[in-house]
Order: sequence, then structure tokens, then C-alpha cells
Amino acid sequence: MKKTIFPWLGREFVSLSCEGNSVGTATEETQDIFRRFEEELKGEGLTLENTVRTRLWAVDRENRNLGSDQRVKILSGRARSASSSYIAPGYFESGGRVSVDLIAMRSSGPHLQKSLKEYEPPITPLRYLTYDSVVLLSGVTSEIPGLREQLGDILPRIEGSLTDAGSSWENAVKISFYLHRSQKHAALKQIFEETVKTAIPEVEYSYVDGYSSPGKLVEIEVTARLSLAA
Repeated sequence: MKKTIFPWLGREFVSLSCEGNSVGTATEETQDIFRRFEEELKGEGLTLENTVRTRLWAVDRENRNLGSDQRVKILSGRARSASSSYIAPGYFESGGRVSVDLIAMRSSGPHLQKSLKEYEPPITPLRYLTYDSVVLLSGVTSEIPGLREQLGDILPRIEGSLTDAGSSWENAVKISFYLHRSQKHAALKQIFEETVKTAIPEVEYSYVDGYSSPGKLVEIEVTARLSLAA
């Protein structure tokens, strides 16, 4: 278990990362990970309902699907969060099949609640959530062939979600690209900068081996502030 507490965007965040214990199935590993997360958050006066983002890693698609199914069951109701999932066997340092990163946020007041926005029609991940002036989008992907074509599909949808939430690219504070290992981050960077003219304060690129389904070449996570007028 790795635990980091840090200030960001005028709030306190708790970041937890844990690999499965390599005992039992991916389902059991995921259940154990979230049990341990719950105990860690309790020690900070928080609960799983404070979760704002989770990122699930797996050694292959079968274990990704099993882990994702459990995450949906555990993070239900007010515990739902922005989410993403990746296949990346090289990410693991143990014999675990599943690993999860969780970010929880301590709001500025106990009366504040997360606002959850679904896709229409609803699908497994949230479209986005807003919580105490912060907007977090679930990872966005596309199955259109070609990296440029996928970005041409993904980026307008992200912009639409930001606008719908009361934010914009100008209010984005972090963007995380999870790029398929067959692609080059320089090409991704060029296409993104051709499309989005706003400078994002924090940009990161990671390589992965797969996503929820074949054919996807990139998944993009965005965190933003609400616009002052929102």
C-alpha cells in the first residue's frame, strides 16, 4: 500500500495505491484492495464516498474485467467516482493480477456532496463528477481506427463534458494520456496541441498495453476547476 496526502486546488487529497495480494482470483484481490482502502481512509476521517477518481490496472483483459466488475459493485451510490482501467502487465512488481489507484478528496465543508453526471444512456463509467468546485472526467476513449481519428472523436467529447459541467479547457488543471505502446507520445502531443490551444498546467503521458476493448489507442483523463461564473 502506498499512501500520499497532498494539498491541491485548495483542497486536501489522499492518494492510495495497492496491488493485489496474488492470493485467490482477481475478484478476491479487488475486494481485498478496497477493504484496505476503506481502512486507510477511515484513519484520515474519510470514507469511500470521498473517492473522486480510481484507476484500475490488470495483467490482462480477463482480470481487468473481473476487477472492474468488483469496482462497480463496491463503489456504488455516493461512492461512485471518475474511473478508468488499463491492461499493463509491466506495471506489476508482485504476482498480483489487479492493482488500483484511488484518489479521495476532503471537501471544504461537510454539507458539500458530489454531483454525479451519467452518460445518456448510462454506461458503466460516469461521464464526470463535480465536487466542491473540482470537476473530474472519467477516462475517455474511442474505437475509430487511427490515433488522429480517435483524438478527433475524444477531444470534442471532453470539451462538451467540461462545458456541461460548467468548466472549459481554460480551467483544466491536469490531463493524463494513457497511450497504447504501439504509438508515439510525440505524435499524440502534436495532434493534441494542434487541436487544443490552451496550455494545461499539468500534462503526463504513460504507456499501456490495452484498454476495456481492443482497437483503442489512447485513454484521456481530465481534472478541471469550475469556471468562476459556474
